[in-house]
Amino acid sequence: MRPNALFQLGMDLGTPSTSRKEDSAIVSPASADAEARDDHFVVRNGVRCAGVHLIVDLYDAERLDDVDHIEAALRRAVAAAGATLLHVHLHHFEPNGGVSGVAVLAESHISIHSWPEANYAALDIFMCGKADPDKCVPVLREAFNPKRLAVSELLRGQGT
Repeated sequence: MRPNALFQLGMDLGTPSTSRKEDSAIVSPASADAEARDDHFVVRNGVRCAGVHLIVDLYDAERLDDVDHIEAALRRAVAAAGATLLHVHLHHFEPNGGVSGVAVLAESHISIHSWPEANYAALDIFMCGKADPDKCVPVLREAFNPKRLAVSELLRGQGT
């Protein structure tokens, strides 16, 4: 990885960010004020968790080498989910035209890795808080017109 690649993503390995310092604080969810604090945890199917992580596979999909189309689709998915977009970073590979990248969200992220030569794309959609990752799926279906779409769900941070 190029040394400035992390800088371009807003990261600096030499100096910890203030958010990193805040993240290292230990807070017990069982404390008396746990219900009062806004930790952005969610309840899904009766399970309290840090967030919902969807693993989405697109098979026999279209436009997986069109970086502008992919960015627009990610932006539409973020809006549909009611999430807060912080940054989109995409890389277009040559010569096969695949795209890898991420939409960084206040609620976490949507990432994509595409293999246009195989008409396949792998996406991760992880969101916490009030954002609804399920609303991204119809947007992706419309944008890439896959013949088959598979979704797996993980509830992250259960029991926290």
